Amino acid sequence: MNAPMTELAAPAALRVLFEKQRLRAAAQAQTTAEQRVEKLKKLLDYLMVHQEEARQATYADLRKPAAETTLGEIYVLTSEIKYTIKHLPRWMKPQRVPTPLSALGTSGYVQYEAKGNALIMAPWNYPINLALKPLVSAVAAGCVAVVKPSELTPHSSAFVRKVIEAVFAEEEVAVVEGDAAVAQALLELPFNHIFFTGSPAIGKIVMKAAAEHLASVTLELGGKSPAIVDETADLRATARTLAWGKYLNNGQTCIAPDYVLVHNSVKDKLVDELKGAIGAMYDPEGRGMMASENYARIVNQNHFERLQRYLDDALNQGAVVAVGGQSTPADRYLQPTVLTHVTERMKVMQEEIFGPILPVLTYQTPTEAVDYVNARPKPLALYVHSRRAARADYFLKNISAGNALVNEVLTQFGHHELPFGGVNNSGIGKSNGFYGFQEFSNPKGVVKRKFGTLRFLYPPYTERQQRILGWLVKYL
Repeated sequence: MNAPMTELAAPAALRVLFEKQRLRAAAQAQTTAEQRVEKLKKLLDYLMVHQEEARQATYADLRKPAAETTLGEIYVLTSEIKYTIKHLPRWMKPQRVPTPLSALGTSGYVQYEAKGNALIMAPWNYPINLALKPLVSAVAAGCVAVVKPSELTPHSSAFVRKVIEAVFAEEEVAVVEGDAAVAQALLELPFNHIFFTGSPAIGKIVMKAAAEHLASVTLELGGKSPAIVDETADLRATARTLAWGKYLNNGQTCIAPDYVLVHNSVKDKLVDELKGAIGAMYDPEGRGMMASENYARIVNQNHFERLQRYLDDALNQGAVVAVGGQSTPADRYLQPTVLTHVTERMKVMQEEIFGPILPVLTYQTPTEAVDYVNARPKPLALYVHSRRAARADYFLKNISAGNALVNEVLTQFGHHELPFGGVNNSGIGKSNGFYGFQEFSNPKGVVKRKFGTLRFLYPPYTERQQRILGWLVKYL
């Protein structure tokens, strides 16, 4: 039986747990594909059986609609596990590489080996998915792991603990619950790899702590992901797509469109379409959006008040509410909101919003839009909406972002064949499928000599060797 989580949260107990896993790490790294697949199958079976419990947990924490939990918490996980089970035996095989002429007589390959002790620090916005999806990759790579779920979503964190305790021995995977002090105590331990999902500000703290032990890191952060809408876009389809991507989980999604840059000639039409799309999704019967069973809530009062401050600040500086704007503090309810007449001085354009407020700005030329985005930290996602392939390609080629989508939003996170992650301020490292497996692995290059030797290059150095080296430099 795993120790009670309250006991595990003490620094001394955390070190004991870490050492227990460290002693297991070498054996875990030697497990076969079949053994790792068996663990992943057990994890999949547990999740399939306990879906309703997961939905109840996220509803208790975020009032998340059941469909959103099924899609954003369960399906993303189960599909990742199935994909990993299917491909893991191939990923674990040595990957042969061509032999350059300079290495004649040898063969080479890449062997993926587990990094060892892993720490997974999960956020509160998708509390089950973002705790367990990195774990799938860690298990596939052969790592032992400690999972630290968010204390802001206690029901979901308790579910994560139940899942892990039902599937893994504590020396393989353990859950440690607690607040920021517990997180800091974990960061003081010499983990080999840290996988953190959260804000850039905390990501910097994690990276500094990792540097003390020269641990590698995966930082899935966030930032202000733009949606660029040009004058050729299908505005009705674009509005529906943006409204879904923005207000899913009440805007508490790191890859949600943070603001819209729309060509000034179609701004009014897009805003009208956004209003219609929001109404169709969250108030189709005209009973008021607060009564909607399809709209989640802000995670806690602190975040609600933060968002209210952003909104008040924008309105005080001249922003106009085009859609929504109403709130009920006691219910942590903030209506899906669209703002126009937004300026750079407003907090909604200075900070990642992480809530249901969508600023709409305008541009006149593609170059202006590119310059606007590039003047800011690189985003986690870039969303381009256009019916001109050449125009979309222009934005893709000239704006750096973790991922980029054309006429679509959010789906990059569940695309197993694509690397998911940020760049610079929006993140370091990638996840999804093989890229997640690789993140928890050391790709060890191996060279084996089959015939011949390099003794002709050993000292003492002669004129003949100098000629050989000159030939190598010139031709190889």
